[in-house]
Amino acid sequence: MDAFTAGLLQRIRTTETDLMRARETGDDFLAEVEQGELDDLHRLAAEHGVEVGALTS
Repeated sequence: MDAFTAGLLQRIRTTETDLMRARETGDDFLAEVEQGELDDLHRLAAEHGVEVGALTS
């Protein structure tokens, strides 16, 4: 796995964790921001052929 793929997958995992935490604490604004970031990361992964299906639940 190259550095780009590893870094992207790590950012996705971190953002998923941050999104979950924001939802659990009821921070709707932060959850919206994190969801937008996650959507962007998934779009970037798709554009570069990076498989992320196994990371998300």
